[in-house]
Amino acid sequence: MIRRDEDRKLAARMARREDGALEEFQTLYTPLLRYIIAPILPDPRDREECLADAVHRVWDAVEQFDPDRGAFPAWLSAVARNAALNRLREQGRQPRWESLDGHPHLSDPAHGPEEALLRSELAEALRRAVAALGPRDRDLFLRKYYYYQSTAQMAAELGLTERAVEGRLYRVRRRLQKELGGGWHE
Repeated sequence: MIRRDEDRKLAARMARREDGALEEFQTLYTPLLRYIIAPILPDPRDREECLADAVHRVWDAVEQFDPDRGAFPAWLSAVARNAALNRLREQGRQPRWESLDGHPHLSDPAHGPEEALLRSELAEALRRAVAALGPRDRDLFLRKYYYYQSTAQMAAELGLTERAVEGRLYRVRRRLQKELGGGWHE
């Protein structure tokens, strides 16, 4: 609870644009932002540019953080993830050309139209499946996989044991996996 109070104070200081607030934020949360961005963007240069973009987005939108809706690290994780995914989408729309053998070709064939269509269809199927969950299960799923809340935090906020939360999440994942055809996530 102490960390959460400190996060609220830091967010308020950032919103007021106090001296030193940005530096404190970067000291505390750059490792988290890097952790979120790294698996999405394989190129280290893209990661650093995305990190700078994510910090800029947080600085510009910190007033939108609502401590009653979730923890500050969860909100930051969503901002960083969205910044990385947006950067990846932009790269998909603007493919880089390389000519190692004299013939131009895409640097990454995995970003072709078929891959984009498949990802789009999978994302839509997942949205439908999550929307079809009951309110309790949908809330758990979103808290864990969208807001990145810890099991301990969810248990405390929902008045459950960590084991009960883990069990529910397991059942939700199994249900979604079954509805989406098993190995869709591989």
